[in-house]
Amino acid sequence: MEDCLFCKIIAGQIPGDKVYENEFIYAFRDIDPQAPTHVLIVPKEHMQDMMDPRAPQAIAHMTEAAQAIVRSENLEQAGFRAVLNTGVDGGQSVPHLHMHLLGGRSLQWPPG
Repeated sequence: MEDCLFCKIIAGQIPGDKVYENEFIYAFRDIDPQAPTHVLIVPKEHMQDMMDPRAPQAIAHMTEAAQAIVRSENLEQAGFRAVLNTGVDGGQSVPHLHMHLLGGRSLQWPPG
């Protein structure tokens, strides 16, 4: 998608602090982190949100990537949060399916 921020980051048109990449997924640090570790895990194929018919397989790939990142960031013992926001009321600010992976501090509930 031409005007998608995340598609531009994946394509290297906009810099991103990459922490993980494979055939299906690109993951990078959030520019406005809400925790010491705040990584966005994004499918390389553009889809708007988790209601896309392709999302279940993409989310499976995102979950595998999240597990690898959790291990590499040493979050496994203390814990972490993985979040998918969908739509404006759900808090989705970029219309490209993505998972927030947060950790490195105590995360309160409810989130807001």
